[in-house]
Amino acid sequence: MKKNKKLLALLLGTVLSLSTLAGCGNSTDAPAEGTTTETPAEEGTTETPAEEGTTEAPAAEASGSGSVYWLNFKPESDEVLQEIAKTYTEQKGVEVKVVTAASGTYSQTLISEMDKSAPPTLFVIGNQAGVKDWTDYALDLTGTPIANELNTDAYNLYDENGKLVSIGYCYECYGIIVNPDLIEKAGHSMDEIKNFEGLKTVAEDIHARADELGFDAFSSSDMDGSSSWRFTGHMANLEYYYEQEGTPWTECPATISGKYMDNFKNLYDLCINNSLTDPKELATGGHDAENEFKTGKAAFFVNGSWEYEAVKNEVPNATMIPYYCGVEGEEKAGLNCGTENCWAINSKASAEDQQATMDFMVWCVTDPDASRKLVDTFGVMPYKQAAESTNGFLAAADAYTADGCYVMNWATNFQPNVDDYRAALVSALNQYNADQSDANWESVTNAFVGGWATQYNAINQ
Repeated sequence: MKKNKKLLALLLGTVLSLSTLAGCGNSTDAPAEGTTTETPAEEGTTETPAEEGTTEAPAAEASGSGSVYWLNFKPESDEVLQEIAKTYTEQKGVEVKVVTAASGTYSQTLISEMDKSAPPTLFVIGNQAGVKDWTDYALDLTGTPIANELNTDAYNLYDENGKLVSIGYCYECYGIIVNPDLIEKAGHSMDEIKNFEGLKTVAEDIHARADELGFDAFSSSDMDGSSSWRFTGHMANLEYYYEQEGTPWTECPATISGKYMDNFKNLYDLCINNSLTDPKELATGGHDAENEFKTGKAAFFVNGSWEYEAVKNEVPNATMIPYYCGVEGEEKAGLNCGTENCWAINSKASAEDQQATMDFMVWCVTDPDASRKLVDTFGVMPYKQAAESTNGFLAAADAYTADGCYVMNWATNFQPNVDDYRAALVSALNQYNADQSDANWESVTNAFVGGWATQYNAINQ
């Protein structure tokens, strides 16, 4: 009865939070409620749940009494996960059932499934709001075999008591995509680009010689709806990230200081003033930044890991570098990486099912064949023995992490009343693009910093 009351409270909380939590994020299509990052690489592409399990192994064949039930958050990975489940059952004799929630329904599906007699043993808690809701249902993963396989703590979620509630199993990244071949053609090398000073030197030189070289530094930075999010959402993250100053936000702050606005300006100015397109022409859009990069018209392209498949054939050596912006010590910066794909083990499950689930998770990230299949569908997995990513940009993110560089977390997830907030930023940036005066930059700062407080108050009155 207590469990049912808890789940009823979560269901009611889901309904109530849609109007409040959405203000600190971009959608309510997220695991266990909360914020999600607005990118073109949306998680859900399958609109119907998968059949409940295709690997019903006879109990007599099981090597133990435990079993695994994974409630999957990523519809596009369902086919691969069903194969993984079948393989594990065949190899280990342990039943593994994978059920995939339809796109946009994970929270509701999780609540429903948790109230059944055989609830998920493995599920997703992907953000701090979810941690608050589901920590009582999550086994503390501190010091467990699966936690010991991680190569970074960057994608782990803890509750207010320090309990390790869930751990990331894959992530995305964004930054500045680069064509190293064009950099070399311009007489430079990637080794020169280790901070903003190096990036600025290379970009400005390429732009100054664009006619001679036959290509420019940056692709277009349009401010229409198909492109502006790259700057008002993603690039804005550099200011939020550094403003956290080592203490990541766990909820939407009421105000921000804008302490690192000069650094945002450094990089933004470099992009718009060393580009194929005159800044005054950015407001209306219509320029294809991806195609400009693919066809060798630009050496730099501000975007994310989801672009790899689109550009890899034309630019096979494409890589990604961080948002270098002039912050002290940025030579050790990594890419902007984040996820809402985080595993949690059901603390209410039997000890046998918990152990079976733990064993399965470890196998997923250590078995060469299994991890190869999972990495191919997820992009990258932050585990020491997992297969290398086939996505070059995620491989770059992994390489930065392995080299001891810090990960720039997705603080931009907390933008309040996100659509209105970004619309005001676009308006101010368009004004600045047309006339790069100090007064117009002050308007950008006001939209960036003052607009945060305005939108926070609008949804928290």
